[in-house]
Formats: sequence, C-alpha cells, structure tokens
Amino acid sequence: MRPIAADDHARRIELLDSFETSGLGWFWATDHQGRIIYLSENAKTRLGLEDDDIIGKPLTELFLSCDGSGQTDDIEKRPLAYYLGARNSISKLQVKLPVRGEDLYVEIAGKPHFDKRNRFNGYRGSAKDVTQMRETQRDAERLSQYDSLTGLANRHRMQTQLDAKLKHFRKDKRVCALMMLDLDRFKQVNDTLGHPAGDELLKQVAARLGQIFGHRGEIGRLGGDEFLIMLPDVDDRGELGDLAARVIQMIAQPYSVNGSRAIIGVSLGVAIAPYDGLDAEELVKAADLALYAAKGGGRGQYRFYSSDLKEGAKLRRLLEEDLRDALHKDELVMHYQPIVKANDYKLSGFEALIRWEHPERGFVSPEIFIACAEDIGMIAEIGEWALRKVCEQAAEWPVELRVAVNVSPTQFVTDGFVEMVQRALQGSGLAPDRLELEITESVFAGDDEHTLSIFKELKELGVRLALDDFGTGYSSMSYLRNAPFDKIKIDQSFVRGSTEEGNNNSAIISAIVSLAKALKMETVAEGTETKDELELVIKRGASHIQGYIFSRPITNEEALDRLEKGELEYEPRGPEKYRAERKTVLRKIGVIHDDHRYKAVLRNISKSGARIEGLANVPVGTEFVLDLGDGQLAVATVRNSRKHALGLEFETPLISDGADGLCTRHRVSPYAIEAAGRPLAALPRDAYGMLQDRRAPTTASIPRFTEVDTSKS
Repeated sequence: MRPIAADDHARRIELLDSFETSGLGWFWATDHQGRIIYLSENAKTRLGLEDDDIIGKPLTELFLSCDGSGQTDDIEKRPLAYYLGARNSISKLQVKLPVRGEDLYVEIAGKPHFDKRNRFNGYRGSAKDVTQMRETQRDAERLSQYDSLTGLANRHRMQTQLDAKLKHFRKDKRVCALMMLDLDRFKQVNDTLGHPAGDELLKQVAARLGQIFGHRGEIGRLGGDEFLIMLPDVDDRGELGDLAARVIQMIAQPYSVNGSRAIIGVSLGVAIAPYDGLDAEELVKAADLALYAAKGGGRGQYRFYSSDLKEGAKLRRLLEEDLRDALHKDELVMHYQPIVKANDYKLSGFEALIRWEHPERGFVSPEIFIACAEDIGMIAEIGEWALRKVCEQAAEWPVELRVAVNVSPTQFVTDGFVEMVQRALQGSGLAPDRLELEITESVFAGDDEHTLSIFKELKELGVRLALDDFGTGYSSMSYLRNAPFDKIKIDQSFVRGSTEEGNNNSAIISAIVSLAKALKMETVAEGTETKDELELVIKRGASHIQGYIFSRPITNEEALDRLEKGELEYEPRGPEKYRAERKTVLRKIGVIHDDHRYKAVLRNISKSGARIEGLANVPVGTEFVLDLGDGQLAVATVRNSRKHALGLEFETPLISDGADGLCTRHRVSPYAIEAAGRPLAALPRDAYGMLQDRRAPTTASIPRFTEVDTSKS
C-alpha cells in the first residue's frame, strides 16, 4: 500500500507545482507568529521579491487589508489582522499588494495549522490575482452610476448622493442648493442635424458645465437634455443668481457640431435646502417647479423656488387648456406699437404684438402664453393666424406704413413657412415691402444652409428682414455678412439703465449702431421709456425709436383712428430720468420693530426700497425689519412718512429672482426658527444687532406705532 500512497503524494506535489506555475494561483504559509515561511515562486517573481525580502516578514506587511475601493488607511478595517489574531479560517478575503508602482489585488484563503499536540503552527493558504476582475467590477459599477455619453453622474447616483448629503446636512444644520437645467431648442438640433449631432452637443454642454462649476459640486445628467447640479453649503441667492446667469450665457454660445453650427439655450430652476425642502424628494420637486416657471416665463431664464409657484404651475396648466380654444373663440387680438424716426419723431411703422384677453383671468402676458403655445405645439398655428391677421389689418390702413411681425424660431423652420408668408400677402393684398419679419439669432441653431435658403426665398418675395434682440445672445458677424437683414433692433436691456453712471450699455449701443451703419442697415432702440434714455440713443446714432416714451401698444382701431386723422408725429412723454424699476404690488407683509410685530400692506417695491401702508405716526429715520415671507427679512429705514404711507430704503439691496420679481439674498433658516420658537428671535444676529445699535433716539420713547386698517384703501 505504501507505493500507492507515495504515488498519490507525488501526484499531489505535481498538481500543486503545475497549479503554481500556471499562474492560476499562489500558495503561502506562516509560522505561529504570523511571519511568512513560504511563498510560491511565481508570486515572488510577480512581486519582484527575493526570499531575503520576504521570508520572516509579517504577513500583514505583504497583504494589506483594504476596503471595497482599495483604501487601506481606515483604522476600523483590519480584517486580516483580526483573522490571524483569532486564528479563524480565512475565505475570499481581498487584500492589496503594492507592486512596482502599481496595486495588485488578490483574494486569499487560509486555515490555521496545528500539530499532533494541537499546538498552533501558523497558517497555510492560497491566493489568486483578482486585479482584472476588480477593474471589471469597478467599470460595471461606474456604468451603473455615471452617464455613458457625458461621463456625468446619472439619475441614480444623483438621487443617492442627494439623499445622503441632505441627511448629513440636517444633522449639521448645513445648506445645499440644487439647480435643475433643461436645454431650450435641443429638439430642433436633433431634428435638423440628427441624433449623433445631438449626442455631441450634450457632451459639449457637459464640458461647459464642468468649466463653470469645477469641483464646487456634483453635476449629473438626468436623461435627455435635463441636468442637475448639487452645490453644498451655498444659499446666497445673489451668488446663485450670478452662477445661473453665467450658465445661461455659456450654454447660449454657439457650438461646432460635426461641421455644423448650432445654438441652443437653457432654463434653470433653483431650490435650496432647508428653506425649500428638507429631504431629496421635496427639494427636487421645488427645483422642478422653479424650472417649470422659468420655461413658462419665456425660456433662457432662471427662477428661484417660492411657495407661490405651486399656484403658478397650476394656473399655467389651466392656461394651456384654455389656449387651445382661445384662437377659435377670437380671444387673441393684435396690438401695434409705433416705431418713430429718431430725427423728427415721425411715424415710420408699427410692430405687431399679439395679446390674449382671457374672459375670466383678463390680460395674459405674451411671455407666458407664447411659451405655453410652444410646449403644446400650437406656436405654428398661432403664428400663421397672427401673420394673416396683421397683413389684413395693415392693408386697410390709409397710410402705407411698414408693419413688423415676430417670427418664432420654431415657426421659421416649419416646412412651408415661405409659402405661408406668400399666402398671407396675396390674401390681403399687402405690398411685400411693407411687411417686415423680425427674427432672432436662434434660427441659426441648426442647418445654416437651410436657414440662408429660407432668407433668400423671403427676399425674393420682397419682404424686409430685421434681426431682433441683437446683442443679448452670441450674435455672429457671419449672420450679418450672409443674411440679408434690413434692420437691427437694439434690445431694451441695453437701453434701460444706459444713462446710469458706470454703465457700459451706452458704449454697446454705439458699437451696434456703428456696425449697422457700416452694413447700411437701420437700427431701432427698443424699450426707450425716459427722456434721458431718448437723448442718449439719439446721440449714439440710432435711426429709429420704439418704447413707452412715445406710445404703448395700441389696438388696430386706435391705430386706424390716428392714421385717418393724419397724426403721424409723436411727442415724447415720460419721466425725465431713468430710475431703478419699481414694481407695483398689493400684499400683506410683517413689520418688526423692537419686540413688536405689525401688519402692513406692501404697495410697491424696487431693489433699493419699498412703499408700505398700515402704520401711522412713524418718524423719519426709524429702522424696521420687513418680513416679506418665505423667511425673507429685509432691514429698512423710513425715508418719508405721510399719514399711514411710508417710503423705505433697504439697508441691503434686493436681487432679481430671475424674472420680474425681487428677493433677498439670504433667508432665515428653518433650523433657526425651530430653535428660536418665535419670529423675532429668529432674526439674523447682525440684522437684529444693527437695529439695536443704530436705532434713532427719537424712536426709543415710542414702544408701539399706530396700526391703520388699509383694507378699504
């Protein structure tokens, strides 16, 4: 029997030698003190070690315990030392071996070895290389967490990260901002240039977002053309507004996609924890509502979440339903705003502006319902109706004036657009050179050759072309070189505030006018409202003026009446000087003074101040804190006081909410309100301290003011 046992032993040795030399695995052994007494030759060769380098060294110096990511510096993760110390069996334990500047990962197994007297002699074990397997697993894990197209975090990872962050931040009373982005006109690029071009465009958008935010937060792609940006420890809405404006500006720059040029835009919604939501679900819903409001406001804008957006979203959905019937119920009408010559204030023509007088809700802003029309696919139908109606009405005017009609980018690229213009002209009998089509630069978002061919066909019809909102995006000089425009319209954002000291708008106006003159084009300064603005744009060389300084948009009947009377010259009427825009409002707010809280009515508000009603006998110089709602507190000083009306100046100017509204940079944290238990104690320490330190002596003897009932005012 012994020869047979010897043969078995020899075979086992042969098999083990074959296993070692095959590279499928290694063997190792330690003495009772955990020191290495044996390591397979192929392992030593792979590690570049000799017996002198390793025999007698502790096993834990060769095999380094690590976590799933390969980290070895976590003192709580010492499984190998634990197994060895407890003399437990080891099974499928992954460890790391530093090898010639790289990391090698192996999976080890081992059992404690005892002699005939049950004395511990050390471990006998095996190991196999799992480095490639780990890399494959890591790649698979990355694919499960990151978007394969852009390399950004995917929806699952963003949700997981946001959940974890907000739970941790609630514990530490920290803040976190969330930006939700949706690309504008991306579908147009996909439709005109193809899906591969759309994919390339998404990659470039991701790269631009990375340039803006760097390592400040995590950027994710939720799918399609939606992105999410998480910004820990940011709650300054002034800073967030600046970031949002920069994103809008950067994303709007032209893209080179597979040899073609594309232009898109972006809309953003911003929500901040804990003010707008404490958990991930609440915060995402808030950011989504803010994004919905931004898109509803005309796109290419940002919005901060506020509690009244829920009602706004509900109203917009109702408007979308009503808009489907508005066209057929004759609720849409055309109004006309005069455009006058700068040299003599004589009427040059009109711009046609669509209006919706809702039977129940009254006037609906075009910014709202035009965006609705684009979302529900009605913009082409409404645009065709408007063009036909304008041509019919202008043909009846007793004076042959030009009329300008806005054309949406979606309508412009619709098949048969040129034929539609031709039908409108032929059906009305309007001379083609009296029709002026106002087009924004976004029509160049897709196929430039197709766009230029449409321009050529329109010019062959004899109509005029105007480039609208010039300078607000990234207008290329090639547009003006290749497209046959007759007019450039200077956007009102450059006219408004152009007379303020330190404002660069006047220089921009001069540059646009000089460019237009060199190209033999007319210029129209839009949105001119004050006499100092009128003087400036004329001085800068604008050939035509449009704005409230001469007239608001009027009905067709009013236009007909004026033309029939021969009233073709306008007189400028308006304020002498520009001042920060003051918005008329009517809502209840709180007024905090010392340890008292009063009710008041906010009548109007601007960045620098406000007018309130509801308190009487308030001396000039009194300092208040206005509670504007949603945790917004603004320190203000009474600058004029007449009966129960007070004019206030803010200590810190308000900022834009991305629309036509205003908001404070900071808000009172729900954490502070919860801890304080009452509104006054929740005031920011610096604001409350300022009231105490700067309070005018005349107010010290006035514990309370007289509250006035303004409900009938």
